[in-house]
Amino acid sequence: MRSLGYEFPTAVAELVDNSIEYDATEISIKVEFNGENSWVMIADNGRGMSVEKLKEAMRFGSASVYNERSLGKFGLGLKTASFSQCKHWLVATKTDSADNEIISFKWDLDHVNQTDRWEILPIKKSGLDRVITDYLQNKKGTVVLWQRLDRILEYDNPNTERARKKLIAMCRDLEEHLAMVFHRFLMGEVPGKKIRIFLNDNEIQPWDPFARNEKATKELEVIRIPLEHEGIHGEVVIEPYILPPSKAFSTAQAHSKAAGPKKWNQQQGFYIYRNDRMIQSGGWSRIRTYDEHTKLARFAVNFSSKIDGAFKIDVSKMYVSLPQEIRKEVEDKTQPLVSRAREIYDNDEKSSPAIPSLTTYSQSEVHQQKQIFPGSASGSTPDSKNLPHISDSQAGPDNIGIRISRGKASPHYVIQEEKCLGAEKNWTLDEIYHELKKNATPAEIRVLERLFNRLREQLQKGISDDNL
Repeated sequence: MRSLGYEFPTAVAELVDNSIEYDATEISIKVEFNGENSWVMIADNGRGMSVEKLKEAMRFGSASVYNERSLGKFGLGLKTASFSQCKHWLVATKTDSADNEIISFKWDLDHVNQTDRWEILPIKKSGLDRVITDYLQNKKGTVVLWQRLDRILEYDNPNTERARKKLIAMCRDLEEHLAMVFHRFLMGEVPGKKIRIFLNDNEIQPWDPFARNEKATKELEVIRIPLEHEGIHGEVVIEPYILPPSKAFSTAQAHSKAAGPKKWNQQQGFYIYRNDRMIQSGGWSRIRTYDEHTKLARFAVNFSSKIDGAFKIDVSKMYVSLPQEIRKEVEDKTQPLVSRAREIYDNDEKSSPAIPSLTTYSQSEVHQQKQIFPGSASGSTPDSKNLPHISDSQAGPDNIGIRISRGKASPHYVIQEEKCLGAEKNWTLDEIYHELKKNATPAEIRVLERLFNRLREQLQKGISDDNL
């Protein structure tokens, strides 16, 4: 039960689903680090629950009823998500903003272990933390409080600086996840379900994976595919987008933001939505593989919960499978659009500013470039101060196809311009990466990925600074 595959962001997202189901328009998430007394609170201004509803929601094996537009699935989300992160959690709720009565129950795994009784325990208002009573003062809604965060902090001693930094990093991941998964709700695109989410009092801004506010984004004709599964008829609606190449974005910052949490290559592909809530964020669902040249292609794949069985959605809403019945049709109908995205990318690459050719190097010199830094085979990472200097004079609006000038830290880090005897071929940064990758070991490939990602980020930052 405590190992159903939830991560911290997906567990919190499960509770946000519940808030939306109960008509919340504002959801407040607070994360407080205080060593072993740290806590996480998810609160909303929804319609609240009666005593009976709350007991049913907290009971395992409850018989929940969902309609075709519900975000819920198995009736387990509140329990499984909460227990996946902590040993002690409670729910407090009010159905009337004018009434001061707060109904609250808690689950405590220490109590279960001591008594061998699976039971929820009532909590009087006087026994509630002030953070809960303050939130529900003069308003209706529901508050979930997680305590004893053994699965979040995961340390024998949670009172350390290391534990604090881990929780901070997890909050960053949470913000990115919620901005992505609920972007349609945050943008007001779901009728009657416009929401605002606050994390430690900071409002989360939506991340649109299709960069629809960019003029150069291509929004293509919708693909509709009927689907019948176990006697149930439904429809899968696919919305294709081709994002602009980097230099066609309005700003360097906009291009960087559009990359997404996992960056460009890993964010290409299918974005699968169940009732407007994102379940899968990129990837090709085993129809094709990731390719640098197709990274501008992104597809919104939409289905309703009535055909859940075909998509094999799991309890945590983290995993979904493209139905076997439509895989061939999806592949056939999306392939021309992927090819078009590749063509746009390739044409942009040809017109990008480039760096000197590697073809003028001897074989030994090319292999020397593969040795990115001493110890690369072991997977070590260079310190950022030793990264090559990016020539400001060559930094264009694109983060690839730039010119790399000679760095001072180490000759292994750079392509030395004075060794170029001619300009028969110009190489982009990505072409250099792929050339080095051909002869690299798996450990060296991981190092190359880290180094070239740093180069792109450093260049992008330099461009952003120049634009200020």
